[in-house]
Amino acid sequence: MRNEVVLEIEPLTQAAFAEFGDVIETEDREFFMINGGSTRRYHKLATTEVDDGSRVIINIFEATPLKYPLHIAMLEKHPKGSQAFFPLQCNNYLVVVAPRSNSPCVEGIRAFYAKGTQGVNYHAGVWHHPVLALSDRAQFLVVDREGEGGNCDEHFFSAQTKVVLALDGLNISQ
Repeated sequence: MRNEVVLEIEPLTQAAFAEFGDVIETEDREFFMINGGSTRRYHKLATTEVDDGSRVIINIFEATPLKYPLHIAMLEKHPKGSQAFFPLQCNNYLVVVAPRSNSPCVEGIRAFYAKGTQGVNYHAGVWHHPVLALSDRAQFLVVDREGEGGNCDEHFFSAQTKVVLALDGLNISQ
């Protein structure tokens, strides 16, 4: 018997995403003025998590779009640290996540449409799909953990499980 789940794409909001991490954006967020009143500081939009003996590193990932409808065959998690993505070119993108657990539950998988002005910070141990760019050569600033021990667990779904992400009806214009 085949189990098929078609994901509904939701708008990315802090309330909807709170179980999985932080939404990094300035819209509707508090700030205070610095630098003699010339700069708004949106303070502590996300918190980086790393285990003892690790360090926080900054990377740039460059991604290309995948083919849709997309069969979600795997999810990954980073148990020893959070991982943040922020689009550098203001390109919209997709986010697929599942709650923390030993292995992802298909019924708990959610998909979000992120505006190019929004970043995400996955909490340590949250299942997620690798970056889902919607435009060619989309670049993301990635804040990640570097340290001893493996920090990327992958879960591949069985052939009987089909999770589908389609762009039907989604306006992906920038």
